[in-house]
Amino acid sequence: MVKPSGVLRAGVVGTGAFGRHHAAKYTQADGVRLAAIADPNAETRHTMAAQHGIETFSNWRDLLGKVDLVSVCSPAVTHAPIVRAFLESGAHVLVEKPIATTLAEADELIEIAEDRSLVLTVGHQERFVFARSGLLDYADTPLDVSCWRTGPWTGRSADVSVVLDLMIHDLDLVHRLIPGNVVSVDASGRAEHGSKADEVTTTITFENGSQAHLHASRIAHSRKRGMSVTYPDGAIEIDFMTREISNTSRRTLDDLRFDDPLGESVMAFVRTVRDGGAVFVRPEEARHALETALTIESAARAPSWRRLGQQIAAA
Repeated sequence: MVKPSGVLRAGVVGTGAFGRHHAAKYTQADGVRLAAIADPNAETRHTMAAQHGIETFSNWRDLLGKVDLVSVCSPAVTHAPIVRAFLESGAHVLVEKPIATTLAEADELIEIAEDRSLVLTVGHQERFVFARSGLLDYADTPLDVSCWRTGPWTGRSADVSVVLDLMIHDLDLVHRLIPGNVVSVDASGRAEHGSKADEVTTTITFENGSQAHLHASRIAHSRKRGMSVTYPDGAIEIDFMTREISNTSRRTLDDLRFDDPLGESVMAFVRTVRDGGAVFVRPEEARHALETALTIESAARAPSWRRLGQQIAAA
């Protein structure tokens, strides 16, 4: 990758809850100028223009060629075409999770970024919180991982299932803890607000025998978010809501810190564009999480998950 010189022009596509934060972080980054945003909502554009003194556009295509790097924070189903267009225009891209909604799209984006020596990374921001605990520093593989992530219905991200909306955060962490291939998936789900599953429970078995049990719901009565990791010598349970850690293993962990994972994600992206080096969340890793997520969606719909698991193992 050729390191850029001069002030980097940054853009944001989609300035909803997350996109507004991305824009604010770019205004705080050294050597970066927030140049423009794109959002179909006129009121949002007016607010962003007044707040930051920048150009705003209703159509994201009007940003092409005007920015050196961009955050794509639009609905998940639009990620692939938007990311593709910016990469082809020569811009570096940070896309919020998921990287895309099909493996073919993800593979195409990774190939374009490689061919053009551009930075492509994905906003799996939970990784920044989790990494600071120190658990990812240990190389041994847990026997079992359980994750739960629930909350009430908000209407956001209804274009995809709860697997691509919420569970994919935990899938990224599970793949960091348990290496190797998935050999079977057991899943069930239900939908209340359309055709996409709003609640899914799954058990994933890996080739080394380790298992991961995940539950995600966006129609729950209360917000819960936690993880339990079991090793031969003990277990670690993390409550991400209260920031409490229970640890009966020999591993020494640091306290959880939720300072600003989104800011860390944006700043890490800027540093990689500016200075080179590897991104903290590689697009291939995001693809891996997507692959498992899509398998879970298929298993939740399949009449027999065991038959699906056998197909995975034979593939």
